[in-house]
Amino acid sequence: MSPETQADALRALHSGRSAGDPLVVPGPWDAASARVFEEAGFPTLATPSAGIAASLGYEDGSTPPEEMFAAVTRIVRAVSVPVTADLEDGYGLAPKELVARVLETGAAGVNLEDSDRSGGLKDPREQAAWLAEVRAEAGPRLFVNARVDTYVRGVDDPDAAIERTRLYTAAGADCVYPINAPAAHLPLLRAATDAPLNALALPGGPSFAELGRLGAARITFGHGLLLRTLRGLADLAGELAGD
Repeated sequence: MSPETQADALRALHSGRSAGDPLVVPGPWDAASARVFEEAGFPTLATPSAGIAASLGYEDGSTPPEEMFAAVTRIVRAVSVPVTADLEDGYGLAPKELVARVLETGAAGVNLEDSDRSGGLKDPREQAAWLAEVRAEAGPRLFVNARVDTYVRGVDDPDAAIERTRLYTAAGADCVYPINAPAAHLPLLRAATDAPLNALALPGGPSFAELGRLGAARITFGHGLLLRTLRGLADLAGELAGD
């Protein structure tokens, strides 16, 4: 399947969804977990950079780009469904090189955040201009998910997230991801854009259906599924140690 066809399939999965039926997208951290999620029937997957970092022995944000691209390539190769790759802030790559590298992995989409490497927020207009270059370089070959990091950087005013949501949508993003947005803010963010809205599922938070009714068209987990798996593994290790 061509990159354009894969990306179009991914776009189709996000469109026309009813309010209580968002697209649930698990986040595999390696080829084995990707196969498990595909076999369970999920039609698309989204790699979490923090999950891949942990699986490779790195702190979040410290994975060398070469290793991240290689890990994404292995995951894509292991499954037949479209995969979106979380590539943090793009590792400082120019749009032309970034798009080429993503396409080399076989990924159908890319998740790009607006935090800078020092942990602050990038200027929203500069980020929008960069996303527009990525969009122009990729054309229809990649599904672009633009992450809005205001909430994770301690900016709780929804107007800040709304500004970025509008700018990134205008720049050509296929989806906007205001990570850690409070559930009560989702309707405001949904009203700010015609693009699908990505929400982060959290333990003890609203159900998938409720997040959908509040405005989310897509649900992702960050590295939360890996953490749940590691807790199960810790229980197993404890059982073995007790024998």
